[in-house]
Amino acid sequence: MPDGDPSPSHRPPHPPSRLPLDWVAASLRRERTRAGLSLSELAKRAGIAKSTLSQLEAASGNPSMETLWALGVALGVPFSALVEPPAPAVQVIRAGEGPTVHSEQASYVATLLSASPPGARRDIYHLRVEPGAARESEPHIPGTVEHIVVSTGRLEAGPRGETVELGAGDYVSYRGDVPHRYEALSPGTTFVLVMQHI
Repeated sequence: MPDGDPSPSHRPPHPPSRLPLDWVAASLRRERTRAGLSLSELAKRAGIAKSTLSQLEAASGNPSMETLWALGVALGVPFSALVEPPAPAVQVIRAGEGPTVHSEQASYVATLLSASPPGARRDIYHLRVEPGAARESEPHIPGTVEHIVVSTGRLEAGPRGETVELGAGDYVSYRGDVPHRYEALSPGTTFVLVMQHI
């Protein structure tokens, strides 16, 4: 291998993607309007400069976790309401991707995978599966959504006809009120399954 061309195992990982600023801007404008607050009043309540808030609502700047958290508290909404993107029917977030926010105070990075909608109940499972026969699941109660984060190995999962292959660190969500399946593609596959009921 030529000098200066590191092997794949020694290349630095891709940095996590940053939050698309248009998501944040639209969310801030929506929630501020809903709360009936002016730019000045919201900035004062959140303890940030009005110019900072104005930049964020104009989809410029680079909001930190602390700034967005303070704005969420001032607006009376969860942090996720300001950063969650619109989601398709089957949403996949690969390891190292997704809306990410960095802390100013520590080496701490948060990636939002999914926000819980109002009135939802969530059950959390840790599963271990081995290659062989797939687990075919009949539809759960109406409104069920399943969320999977793969811990180790490789997994194929999702609604029948729309399954996706996932590796360690990948995330998928899909309707659980339609027929769906799980199949381990490598030995020792483990994943966390969150079953959401509305």
